[in-house]
Amino acid sequence: MMKSQANVANMKKQPLKDDTRKTELSFFHTSIFLALIIGIPFCTFKYLFGALAVRHGMEYHHALITFSGWLIIGWASIDFLMNLVRIYLNFRHRESSIEFCLIAQLGRLVGRPSLFLTIDTFLSFAIICFVLWSGWIVDLRPYESYMWYAATTVNLMGLALVNIWSEFRIKPARKEDRPSDN
Repeated sequence: MMKSQANVANMKKQPLKDDTRKTELSFFHTSIFLALIIGIPFCTFKYLFGALAVRHGMEYHHALITFSGWLIIGWASIDFLMNLVRIYLNFRHRESSIEFCLIAQLGRLVGRPSLFLTIDTFLSFAIICFVLWSGWIVDLRPYESYMWYAATTVNLMGLALVNIWSEFRIKPARKEDRPSDN
């Protein structure tokens, strides 16, 4: 899911000249779109996981789980702010000096932000799987459930739009290149 976000991070930065970039960097590759369909939904999953960990840690008097939950909430909050900064800078037609998330920012220090971004993606998916398979999902409060549903819907539908857009950009095969009905 984060592949397009990582690919954009690797592309040579081009100054923004008007409201959209050239065809190669359309709206679907802007920081605005990527933050809204990938970054912020992943922040939501991290935040909800942290909140569930705090809740479970306090309920079962497990200090390490409670502390870990607060760390995850902090991580989600930092990532959320980084995504907001990326959106703001894109609206202002300015290049960003930060990544979409804290882990990718740490990767920038060693010259591998895309690798670290994929690690963040893996961890986000692991969080989603853990919340689903552990049964913690049923412990979300009603408003938290709606946050989960919204994050899931925005993420999946946004990526589906990217796939549709990508298919429209592919030139149709010439008739002689198409498989025959034989």
